[in-house]
Amino acid sequence: MVMVKARAVDGPDKSFREAEIQRRDLDSTDVLIEIKFAGICHSDIHTARGEWGEIQYPLVPGHEIAGIVTDIGSGVTKYKVGDRVGVGCMVDSCGECENCQKGEEQYCLKGNVPTYAGVDKYGEPTQGGYSTHIVVTEGFVVRIPDSIELDAAAPLLCAGITTYSPLNHWNAGPGKKVAVVGLGGLGHMGVKIAHAMGAEVTVLSQTLNKKEDGLAFGAAHYYATQDPKTFEKLAGTFDLIINTVSAQIDINGYLSLLTLDGALVNVGAPPEPMPVHVMSLIGHRRTFAGSMIGGIRETQEMLDFCAEHGIAPSIEVISADDIDDAYERVLASDVKYRFVIDTSTI
Repeated sequence: MVMVKARAVDGPDKSFREAEIQRRDLDSTDVLIEIKFAGICHSDIHTARGEWGEIQYPLVPGHEIAGIVTDIGSGVTKYKVGDRVGVGCMVDSCGECENCQKGEEQYCLKGNVPTYAGVDKYGEPTQGGYSTHIVVTEGFVVRIPDSIELDAAAPLLCAGITTYSPLNHWNAGPGKKVAVVGLGGLGHMGVKIAHAMGAEVTVLSQTLNKKEDGLAFGAAHYYATQDPKTFEKLAGTFDLIINTVSAQIDINGYLSLLTLDGALVNVGAPPEPMPVHVMSLIGHRRTFAGSMIGGIRETQEMLDFCAEHGIAPSIEVISADDIDDAYERVLASDVKYRFVIDTSTI
């Protein structure tokens, strides 16, 4: 076992503190990664504060990890020491079920192993990227293209793939009208990626406060959802709506914006149930769906796509001492658009 520095939280109402955690010795297919940057995701906040269920504390969150390979197991073939790599929201799966065999490990029928707040195959709790090092089996490590800076790469491992996957699955591209609900950490990546795919992109945000940013990211249109006329004007418009908001919204109102056979896909994960009226769906054969992250193959595809199209998240790099403040700023929508921890400050 190796002891490494981390930032941990001891309860839903506790502040982050300095900690030391154990990382396992390398198995033959394991990779040791020196973490350089770790993004802060809204999921980190939900989990750290116990909003998604019971949590075993102390907890080290973080599933947007970018770093450098510093050691490899004897059987590793994909990576070598010095490689630039990333780790996202999962670090293992059964590898045998139908979904894993399809390259959809995120939907493992036995349950994938999350990067933190999970239990690994050794029966040990998983701890995430708010730390200096992590050990991950090579099959759940992805290569970061040289053209993407490591600090910008970190949020791609969650925010990037969480929006890329549904846009890819529902065939966003030329001739498609795509709306992104919310222009936050997820939403701004959705706009950039959908635009690069060739879709006509609209941002649906509560206000017009971020309109200039949204248009700069690639949106062709930007509407305030606080204005009731928005829903009248845009009724029946979109082929695909990606909802990135992790809070209650009027889903039925947004469903009315879909065209025939349109789909509204939820990637934000509010803790409360969201009521849907069936009549909002059946009138125009609309779909209300959900999407998680992508599998490892699709995550690598996303990184290569972002490198090819010059896509990177808009980030604010912070010290580990500022995690608590960053959490409050995320909840207040006071970030443009993703916090990234410089792990050398841990």
